[in-house]
Amino acid sequence: MIPSVNDTGSKTFGLLKYLYETGKYEDHTDPHLVASFDGMAPDPGRNPNATLEDLQQLLDQPVMALPKHARPAKHVWHTSVRATADDRILSDEEWGEIARRIVAAAGIDPGDGQPGCRWAAVRHADDHIHIVATLVCEDGSRPDDFRSGKRAQAECRLIEEELGLHQVNAGDGTAAQRPTSAERHKAELQGRERTAREELRETVRRAVAGATGEEEVFDRLAAAGLLIRKRFAPSGDLLGYKVALPDDRNKDGEAVFYPGARLAPDLSWPRIRERWSADRHVQDAVPTGPKDRTAPGGPSAARRRTAAAAWQAVLLIEYGADAVAAAHIASAGEVLDALAKTSAAHTRTQLREAAFVFERASRSHVRAERGHDRALRQAARDLVRSGPALGRGEDGTTTAMAIDMLFFLITAAGHWHAKKGHAQQAAAAHQAAEHLRAAYQLAAAQPLGALYQRGRHLGRPLLQRQTTVLREALPQLAEQILAEPGWYALAATLTDAETAGHDPAGLLADAAARRELGTAESVSDVLVWRLRRAAGLPAGTSTMATSTVQPDESGHRTGRNASRRSGSRRGRR
Repeated sequence: MIPSVNDTGSKTFGLLKYLYETGKYEDHTDPHLVASFDGMAPDPGRNPNATLEDLQQLLDQPVMALPKHARPAKHVWHTSVRATADDRILSDEEWGEIARRIVAAAGIDPGDGQPGCRWAAVRHADDHIHIVATLVCEDGSRPDDFRSGKRAQAECRLIEEELGLHQVNAGDGTAAQRPTSAERHKAELQGRERTAREELRETVRRAVAGATGEEEVFDRLAAAGLLIRKRFAPSGDLLGYKVALPDDRNKDGEAVFYPGARLAPDLSWPRIRERWSADRHVQDAVPTGPKDRTAPGGPSAARRRTAAAAWQAVLLIEYGADAVAAAHIASAGEVLDALAKTSAAHTRTQLREAAFVFERASRSHVRAERGHDRALRQAARDLVRSGPALGRGEDGTTTAMAIDMLFFLITAAGHWHAKKGHAQQAAAAHQAAEHLRAAYQLAAAQPLGALYQRGRHLGRPLLQRQTTVLREALPQLAEQILAEPGWYALAATLTDAETAGHDPAGLLADAAARRELGTAESVSDVLVWRLRRAAGLPAGTSTMATSTVQPDESGHRTGRNASRRSGSRRGRR
């Protein structure tokens, strides 16, 4: 059960008109009162003799009783309380009791003889109610509604337990501000999939992903078509910024601007600037070697580097200090944003959703120690600079490889949050992992299918040889892998590795030992991508010839690579 306490307003009648209006909004089917401050408020939804003006005047009476100069400019308090999709449909009586408990907990009408405000609860759909109150008590005083949203949230946790409803994870104050009901209604009228606030948050996050300076961020925001306002100190230093969608206007035709901090806590200008400031500090402290430089290449090369960076980040999240783990989780969000921005059409929706929901998991009260996450931030930068992937050939295969590694990274982030008691973040990471799983299935279908066909056509002696390698390297997993459809793709990959001069048994043992495989739907699929990345094998599935290395009847290799020792470790690890 989710209460959403919105900003206060100034027009009681306008809000009531929206709540009782039918026809324009899909979920406004039967608007009526379920409770009110005195239980006798006129109900324009069920009483043909009652009007909206009657209800508005009753609620506003204590406000209008004050001298004009003493009336608060914004006197309307509004919250919606919504059940989750898997909750049962509550009765009007149950919703009425919920409304009374919410206004008491929020300080609007505390009861026990204390002065309270006038309020009414309107239900116009099965799954939620709206509570309208006017913020002047019967004695002319103002209510104690400080942090009314947090107090309403706490009461909802108690209500869920008592009524046997879905238990919503408790918040910790690090979430981005929810869109107001007015913003949601405006988006519906404009035919937007998301509110302006949510669209702006997503666009700014993508612009910041992997960025290394102020100019780059604002160039990306301008290229995305946003309107930008900057706030400067007298010294000329940038203090903050605001952004707006060009077609999001108020009633006066003016663009509606949102400060970065109102989009998300980590999108304020000081927090954005921390990212590259920390990168430079670490870069100055640690000598830069060849592996620290941005490698050239197109989308496929960027995705390979992303897979490698994600692999290392998993280990740092699991075994590193909390501040370092928090930094890598935050940067994982940047990588998801960058991958979604540059993804091919068939994976774009799922990757975008993964990035969107993981945003909640990228922040917690554990302050990130930025700088040590430079490899992930560089991966995000490389993805953006390399441009969109077409989703075919090498691009498509390396996309599947990157998504596979990111799935384990996001899963590790969820486990870390769960151990810390960060319920909302853990749930968000789990949701993101499910979207990544769906994206992976779309991206991997063609390349794994091609590898499967190659594996099916391996000569019998060679297939038996790879079966023996598997059983020797992974005795506990061998039978499970041999029963999976993906075994043939893995057999083709083992042959490619052997052709390239690697020890396939050593690669297998290393790939399985460095990370658990329990969360994988197909162990063989995971091992395919780990081996192809670790051995530096071409991601394109038709570039390695499976017939160039064949064992003779004695089991020794023959062909053009026979002179290579099987223990050779050429290629990237």
